[in-house]
Amino acid sequence: MYRETWLEVDLDAISYNVETIKELCGKKIIAVLKANAYGCGDHPVVQTVVEAGAEMIAVSSLEEALVLRNEGYTGEVLILGATRKEDLPLVMEKGITITVYSATQIEAMKAYDTSTLKVHLKYDTGMNRIGFRSISELKEALKALLDQKVKVEGIFTHFACADSSKEKTDIQFHKFKEAVETLNYPFTWIHCDNSDASVSYFEDVTNACRLGISLYGISAYKKDLKHALSLYTRLFFIKHVPQGESIGYGATYQTKEEEIIGTIPIGYADGLIRENQGRCVYIEGEKAELVGRICMDQSMVRLNKEYEEGTLVEVFGPHLSIEDMADELHTIPYEIMCLISPRVTRRYMKNGKAIQEENMRLEYSSLIGNQNRGE
Repeated sequence: MYRETWLEVDLDAISYNVETIKELCGKKIIAVLKANAYGCGDHPVVQTVVEAGAEMIAVSSLEEALVLRNEGYTGEVLILGATRKEDLPLVMEKGITITVYSATQIEAMKAYDTSTLKVHLKYDTGMNRIGFRSISELKEALKALLDQKVKVEGIFTHFACADSSKEKTDIQFHKFKEAVETLNYPFTWIHCDNSDASVSYFEDVTNACRLGISLYGISAYKKDLKHALSLYTRLFFIKHVPQGESIGYGATYQTKEEEIIGTIPIGYADGLIRENQGRCVYIEGEKAELVGRICMDQSMVRLNKEYEEGTLVEVFGPHLSIEDMADELHTIPYEIMCLISPRVTRRYMKNGKAIQEENMRLEYSSLIGNQNRGE
């Protein structure tokens, strides 16, 4: 790591969360690792969740599924989003499972030999995103797929308000239950419970739970999960600024007296968006305010005392939770995690020690350089 700004990922915490929820729900675990494992780095996280007991990995697209295959993952992988008909031969070659959500999609499959294609049916019970909207549509879809010798292995839906409304979740669940019972088909995978439902909504219709954000210890209901993520940087320049001087672009902050101002190597290009101005970071037991506009690559912080250059700064972590940060920014932890850019190094911790570091930008440039040199 050359620039001291990094996302620390505690693999032991992720293992604990998988094992804890698996024991609680008593079902198979589908680890949802979309968007490069929510920005945490899919390869180390895949290894960790599989070792902890996850039986399937879910991703958003074929690109993400192929990354897993390229990295050596040979187990079950489900694409939750759209897949183009022309990519079906590659999907089948790689043993990837896709989501089927419309009659138009099934019709397009007729141009291919789909005898080795694995699918899960998606039932839209109220999310109004993708999926069949009635049991009659599901029946027709199941028949059409079986006529084409497609391997129909699963059925699922997605709750819209599992973290906020049991009433709405009940409505969706009972629609899903009716569909499963009406179809009366031996699905291998039946799933509707996302992270929050997996720890708070217990039912006997499904045999699998989908864990996403809860892998990292974030849950609206289960507060004894272990937080797995921390974002750190270090002070690299400190100065005394006289009263009445402005800090940063637009002169949006003026010193009220002589102030100690530190600069840290993190900005909006790293995912620390400009709305963080006025929020606090954590330095050696004290909170310190981010002052002036967040820059692309750097930010300024008003210090309460003199620190040495190189002092650790916590953006979120053990002392400033990502949930509190999300509340203050009027967003959700998912978005904060996914905004952390590839140029931020990921540091993986196990047994309290750093075991691996990855910088996606640096590794990609090295790979391209080697290819250009013919290595």
